Amino acid sequence: MAEQAHEPLDVRTIHQLVRMMKRYDLTAIDFVEGETKIRLRRRGPEVAFAPPSTPLLPAALPATAPTAPASVPTPPPSTDLVIESPMVGTYYSSSAPDSPPFVSVGTTIRSDTTVCVIEAMKVFTDIPAGLPAGIGGAITEILVKNGQPVEFGQPLFRVKPA
Repeated sequence: MAEQAHEPLDVRTIHQLVRMMKRYDLTAIDFVEGETKIRLRRRGPEVAFAPPSTPLLPAALPATAPTAPASVPTPPPSTDLVIESPMVGTYYSSSAPDSPPFVSVGTTIRSDTTVCVIEAMKVFTDIPAGLPAGIGGAITEILVKNGQPVEFGQPLFRVKPA
């Protein structure tokens, strides 16, 4: 049997898969076509509040309209900026396995500083910090591990503006 020639998938196909995941609220897609294998995973919905320390029982719910919860001190809003992934792919902290990482915690960056490489479809793309013009800062946290799959819009780094 003759083997069919397959055209390589393009970035549009990956974006379509991501949109399909969002539209149908999927948390995972495994796509296989010939030798091409794509595995996409996404985190669940972000939780904006901490769960209660004791479980609520149905009998504990009031029969009347609920009252306002007791004021809980909220932490001050973070002034850190977040660098997000501009694409789906695999995160790499350096250009080669034996090279030092582009950035580490404490590294001072500007908008044009390369912070990582993302590989998609065997194409490696340098990712600049992309901070707003004229704003620099220092990396305060690296949110992904080397070799980890990342999604479009996934936070990669936290940066304290200078």
